[in-house]
Amino acid sequence: MDIQEILQFVDDAVCAKTGQRLSDLQRAIIEGILKRQKYSEIAKTYGCTTGHAKDEGYELLQILSNIFDESVNKKNIKSVIERQANQNICGIWGNTFGDSNVIGNINFCSEQPTATPEPSQPDTDTFERGKNQAMIERIGKLRQFGLRDEQIADVLSLLLQGVKQEDLEE
Repeated sequence: MDIQEILQFVDDAVCAKTGQRLSDLQRAIIEGILKRQKYSEIAKTYGCTTGHAKDEGYELLQILSNIFDESVNKKNIKSVIERQANQNICGIWGNTFGDSNVIGNINFCSEQPTATPEPSQPDTDTFERGKNQAMIERIGKLRQFGLRDEQIADVLSLLLQGVKQEDLEE
C-alpha cells in the first residue's frame, strides 16, 4: 500500500467507527510517521507547534488502537494498517454486492442507496423479501471473507444486532 492508499483506508476506518473524517493535521501526522519524521518536522510542515502535533498524534494513535483493536504506535502503524487492510478485505477487491455499497472501493461512510420501486415491480412484499434475501447473502459472503459481525455492520450500514440475527436465522 502506498501512503495515499493507507490514508484512504484509515480515513474510511475512522469514519466507519466515529462518523468523522481525518483532519488535515491527522493526515499529515500519519504521512509524517510513515516517512519516519519526528513530531517537530511534522509540526513544521503543517504549521503548528510541536506540542500540538504530539498531542494530536497521541490522540490519533489512541483512536486507531481502538478502531483496530490492537496497540498502534509510531513504530508499528504501517504494519498494523497493512495487516488490518489485508485481514479485513483480503480477496474482495473489485467485487460488488448487488446495487448497494461497492466493496472494491471500501466506501464505508456512504449512505446505502434506496431502491425506488418501479411500476414493473410485482408488489412491495415480494420486493422487500427479495431485498432481505440479498442482504442475507451479502452478510454470508462478507463472513466468508473473514469479516467480523461488527465490520459487516459497518460496511453495510446495519445495526450489529441485525447482522447477528441473520446468523441465527440461517
